[in-house]
Amino acid sequence: MTRVPAARPTYWLAGITIVLAALSLAAVGLLLVRRERVGEPAFGFLTWNLFLAWIPFLLALGVAAVHVRRGSRSLLWLLGAGWLLFLPNAPYILTDFIHLGRAGGAPLWFDAALIGSFAGVGLALGLASLLVVHRVVEARAGRVVGWMVAVGSLVLSAIGIYLGRFPRFNSWDVVTDPLSLVAVVLQRLADPLGNPFLLRFAVLMSVLLLGSYVVAWVLGRGILGPARGLSSTRS
Repeated sequence: MTRVPAARPTYWLAGITIVLAALSLAAVGLLLVRRERVGEPAFGFLTWNLFLAWIPFLLALGVAAVHVRRGSRSLLWLLGAGWLLFLPNAPYILTDFIHLGRAGGAPLWFDAALIGSFAGVGLALGLASLLVVHRVVEARAGRVVGWMVAVGSLVLSAIGIYLGRFPRFNSWDVVTDPLSLVAVVLQRLADPLGNPFLLRFAVLMSVLLLGSYVVAWVLGRGILGPARGLSSTRS
Protein backbone atom coordinates (compact mmCIF):
# COMPACT_ATOMS: atom_id res chain seq x y z
CA MET A 1 0.00 0.00 0.00
CA THR A 2 1.37 3.39 -0.96
CA ARG A 3 0.21 6.80 0.05
CA VAL A 4 -1.57 8.88 -2.56
CA PRO A 5 -0.59 12.56 -2.49
CA ALA A 6 -3.48 14.39 -0.87
CA ALA A 7 -2.08 17.93 -0.92
CA ARG A 8 -3.76 18.96 -4.15
CA PRO A 9 -7.36 18.13 -3.10
CA THR A 10 -6.69 19.50 0.39
CA TYR A 11 -5.43 22.82 -0.95
CA TRP A 12 -8.36 22.98 -3.36
CA LEU A 13 -10.91 22.41 -0.59
CA ALA A 14 -9.25 25.02 1.61
CA GLY A 15 -9.04 27.47 -1.28
CA ILE A 16 -12.63 27.07 -2.42
CA THR A 17 -13.83 27.38 1.18
CA ILE A 18 -11.99 30.68 1.58
CA VAL A 19 -13.33 31.99 -1.74
CA LEU A 20 -16.91 31.01 -0.90
CA ALA A 21 -16.60 32.58 2.54
CA ALA A 22 -15.32 35.82 0.99
CA LEU A 23 -18.15 35.86 -1.55
CA SER A 24 -20.66 35.23 1.24
CA LEU A 25 -19.30 38.17 3.20
CA ALA A 26 -19.49 40.34 0.09
CA ALA A 27 -23.14 39.39 -0.42
CA VAL A 28 -23.95 40.19 3.21
CA GLY A 29 -22.06 43.45 2.78
CA LEU A 30 -24.37 44.46 -0.08
CA LEU A 31 -27.34 43.73 2.14
CA LEU A 32 -25.89 45.93 4.90
CA VAL A 33 -25.25 48.73 2.41
CA ARG A 34 -28.88 48.58 1.30
CA ARG A 35 -30.10 48.63 4.87
CA GLU A 36 -27.88 51.60 5.73
CA ARG A 37 -28.87 53.65 2.69
CA VAL A 38 -32.58 52.84 2.71
CA GLY A 39 -32.98 52.91 6.47
CA GLU A 40 -35.37 49.99 6.71
CA PRO A 41 -34.80 46.23 6.70
CA ALA A 42 -35.52 44.23 3.56
CA PHE A 43 -34.39 40.89 2.16
CA GLY A 44 -33.21 39.75 5.58
CA PHE A 45 -34.29 36.22 4.69
CA LEU A 46 -31.37 36.03 2.26
CA THR A 47 -28.93 35.79 5.16
CA TRP A 48 -30.81 32.83 6.62
CA ASN A 49 -31.05 31.14 3.24
CA LEU A 50 -27.31 31.60 2.72
CA PHE A 51 -26.64 30.05 6.12
CA LEU A 52 -28.69 27.03 5.10
CA ALA A 53 -26.76 26.85 1.82
CA TRP A 54 -23.51 26.44 3.76
CA ILE A 55 -24.77 23.33 5.57
CA PRO A 56 -24.47 20.88 2.61
CA PHE A 57 -21.02 22.23 1.79
CA LEU A 58 -19.79 21.70 5.35
CA LEU A 59 -21.33 18.22 5.41
CA ALA A 60 -19.58 17.44 2.13
CA LEU A 61 -16.28 18.45 3.71
CA GLY A 62 -17.11 16.03 6.49
CA VAL A 63 -17.78 13.28 3.95
CA ALA A 64 -14.39 13.93 2.32
CA ALA A 65 -12.60 13.95 5.69
CA VAL A 66 -14.14 10.64 6.78
CA HIS A 67 -13.35 9.10 3.40
CA VAL A 68 -9.70 10.18 3.37
CA ARG A 69 -9.17 8.97 6.94
CA ARG A 70 -10.92 5.66 6.25
CA GLY A 71 -13.42 6.47 8.98
CA SER A 72 -16.58 4.65 9.93
CA ARG A 73 -18.80 3.72 7.00
CA SER A 74 -21.89 4.38 9.10
CA LEU A 75 -20.64 7.91 9.77
CA LEU A 76 -20.00 8.35 6.05
CA TRP A 77 -23.57 7.31 5.26
CA LEU A 78 -24.95 9.57 8.00
CA LEU A 79 -23.08 12.60 6.69
CA GLY A 80 -24.09 11.72 3.14
CA ALA A 81 -27.76 11.50 4.09
CA GLY A 82 -27.57 14.85 5.85
CA TRP A 83 -25.82 16.35 2.83
CA LEU A 84 -28.54 15.12 0.45
CA LEU A 85 -31.27 16.36 2.78
CA PHE A 86 -29.87 19.90 2.92
CA LEU A 87 -28.54 20.10 -0.66
CA PRO A 88 -31.70 21.76 -2.10
CA ASN A 89 -31.15 24.73 0.25
CA ALA A 90 -28.11 25.83 -1.77
CA PRO A 91 -29.70 26.36 -5.20
CA TYR A 92 -33.01 27.29 -3.54
CA ILE A 93 -31.84 30.92 -3.35
CA LEU A 94 -32.22 31.11 -7.13
CA THR A 95 -35.98 31.21 -6.56
CA ASP A 96 -35.66 34.26 -4.30
CA PHE A 97 -35.76 36.38 -7.45
CA ILE A 98 -39.55 36.19 -7.07
CA HIS A 99 -39.11 38.86 -4.39
CA LEU A 100 -37.49 41.29 -6.83
CA GLY A 101 -39.47 44.53 -6.98
CA ARG A 102 -41.43 43.91 -3.80
CA ALA A 103 -39.28 46.15 -1.60
CA GLY A 104 -38.90 49.82 -2.39
CA GLY A 105 -36.22 52.31 -1.50
CA ALA A 106 -33.44 51.05 -3.76
CA PRO A 107 -32.96 50.85 -7.55
CA LEU A 108 -34.24 47.66 -9.12
CA TRP A 109 -30.80 46.91 -10.57
CA PHE A 110 -29.26 47.04 -7.10
CA ASP A 111 -31.81 44.64 -5.66
CA ALA A 112 -31.27 42.34 -8.65
CA ALA A 113 -27.52 42.39 -7.99
CA LEU A 114 -28.16 41.82 -4.28
CA ILE A 115 -30.35 38.77 -4.79
CA GLY A 116 -28.04 37.56 -7.56
CA SER A 117 -25.01 37.70 -5.29
CA PHE A 118 -26.71 35.51 -2.69
CA ALA A 119 -28.12 33.18 -5.36
CA GLY A 120 -24.73 32.85 -7.05
CA VAL A 121 -22.95 31.97 -3.81
CA GLY A 122 -25.71 29.53 -2.87
CA LEU A 123 -25.48 27.78 -6.23
CA ALA A 124 -21.68 27.66 -6.00
CA LEU A 125 -21.90 26.13 -2.52
CA GLY A 126 -24.24 23.43 -3.79
CA LEU A 127 -22.15 22.64 -6.86
CA ALA A 128 -18.92 22.54 -4.85
CA SER A 129 -20.47 20.23 -2.27
CA LEU A 130 -21.73 17.89 -4.99
CA LEU A 131 -18.33 17.90 -6.66
CA VAL A 132 -16.76 16.74 -3.38
CA VAL A 133 -19.35 14.01 -2.79
CA HIS A 134 -19.21 12.92 -6.43
CA ARG A 135 -15.46 12.42 -6.22
CA VAL A 136 -15.78 10.41 -3.01
CA VAL A 137 -18.46 8.15 -4.49
CA GLU A 138 -16.50 7.74 -7.72
CA ALA A 139 -13.35 6.83 -5.80
CA ARG A 140 -15.26 4.21 -3.79
CA ALA A 141 -17.78 2.82 -6.27
CA GLY A 142 -16.68 3.80 -9.76
CA ARG A 143 -17.52 6.39 -12.38
CA VAL A 144 -21.00 5.10 -13.28
CA VAL A 145 -22.23 5.09 -9.69
CA GLY A 146 -20.64 8.48 -9.13
CA TRP A 147 -22.62 10.01 -11.98
CA MET A 148 -25.79 8.22 -10.91
CA VAL A 149 -25.47 9.81 -7.48
CA ALA A 150 -24.67 13.22 -8.98
CA VAL A 151 -27.58 13.28 -11.44
CA GLY A 152 -30.01 11.76 -8.94
CA SER A 153 -29.01 14.31 -6.30
CA LEU A 154 -29.62 17.22 -8.67
CA VAL A 155 -33.03 15.92 -9.77
CA LEU A 156 -34.05 15.37 -6.15
CA SER A 157 -32.77 18.87 -5.36
CA ALA A 158 -35.01 20.32 -8.06
CA ILE A 159 -37.99 18.57 -6.46
CA GLY A 160 -36.81 19.69 -3.03
CA ILE A 161 -36.66 23.30 -4.21
CA TYR A 162 -40.27 23.01 -5.38
CA LEU A 163 -41.32 21.57 -2.02
CA GLY A 164 -39.55 24.40 -0.23
CA ARG A 165 -40.77 27.26 -2.40
CA PHE A 166 -44.42 26.28 -2.86
CA PRO A 167 -45.71 23.81 -0.21
CA ARG A 168 -43.17 25.59 2.06
CA PHE A 169 -41.45 22.55 3.56
CA ASN A 170 -38.02 22.71 5.18
CA SER A 171 -35.26 20.10 5.19
CA TRP A 172 -35.83 19.37 8.86
CA ASP A 173 -39.51 18.58 8.24
CA VAL A 174 -38.30 15.09 7.38
CA VAL A 175 -37.82 14.74 11.14
CA THR A 176 -40.20 17.31 12.64
CA ASP A 177 -43.22 16.88 10.33
CA PRO A 178 -42.72 13.73 8.27
CA LEU A 179 -46.42 12.88 7.98
CA SER A 180 -47.33 16.12 6.22
CA LEU A 181 -44.34 15.83 3.92
CA VAL A 182 -45.12 12.23 3.01
CA ALA A 183 -48.79 13.12 2.45
CA VAL A 184 -47.86 15.84 -0.07
CA VAL A 185 -45.35 13.61 -1.86
CA LEU A 186 -47.83 10.73 -2.10
CA GLN A 187 -50.51 13.09 -3.37
CA ARG A 188 -48.20 14.25 -6.16
CA LEU A 189 -47.12 10.68 -6.99
CA ALA A 190 -50.74 9.50 -7.15
CA ASP A 191 -51.36 11.89 -10.04
CA PRO A 192 -47.95 12.77 -11.50
CA LEU A 193 -49.47 14.46 -14.57
CA GLY A 194 -52.08 16.39 -12.60
CA ASN A 195 -49.70 19.25 -11.77
CA PRO A 196 -48.16 20.54 -15.02
CA PHE A 197 -46.43 23.38 -13.19
CA LEU A 198 -44.58 20.93 -10.93
CA LEU A 199 -43.41 18.96 -13.96
CA ARG A 200 -42.25 22.06 -15.81
CA PHE A 201 -40.52 23.43 -12.73
CA ALA A 202 -38.78 20.13 -11.93
CA VAL A 203 -37.60 19.64 -15.52
CA LEU A 204 -36.35 23.20 -16.02
CA MET A 205 -34.63 23.35 -12.63
CA SER A 206 -33.05 19.93 -13.20
CA VAL A 207 -31.70 21.04 -16.59
CA LEU A 208 -30.34 24.25 -15.06
CA LEU A 209 -28.65 22.41 -12.21
CA LEU A 210 -27.28 19.65 -14.43
CA GLY A 211 -25.88 22.15 -16.92
CA SER A 212 -24.27 24.16 -14.14
CA TYR A 213 -22.82 21.05 -12.56
CA VAL A 214 -21.29 19.78 -15.80
CA VAL A 215 -19.38 23.06 -16.04
CA ALA A 216 -18.29 22.75 -12.40
CA TRP A 217 -17.26 19.11 -12.93
CA VAL A 218 -15.13 19.95 -15.98
CA LEU A 219 -13.39 22.72 -14.06
CA GLY A 220 -12.92 20.52 -10.99
CA ARG A 221 -11.51 17.63 -12.98
CA GLY A 222 -9.15 19.96 -14.78
CA ILE A 223 -7.84 21.30 -11.47
CA LEU A 224 -7.82 18.09 -9.42
CA GLY A 225 -7.45 15.33 -11.97
CA PRO A 226 -9.03 11.86 -11.50
CA ALA A 227 -11.16 11.11 -8.45
CA ARG A 228 -8.51 8.86 -6.96
CA GLY A 229 -6.91 12.06 -5.63
CA LEU A 230 -9.31 11.88 -2.69
CA SER A 231 -8.31 8.34 -1.77
CA SER A 232 -6.12 7.92 1.25
CA THR A 233 -4.47 4.70 0.09
CA ARG A 234 -4.22 2.50 -2.95
CA SER A 235 -2.93 -1.01 -3.56
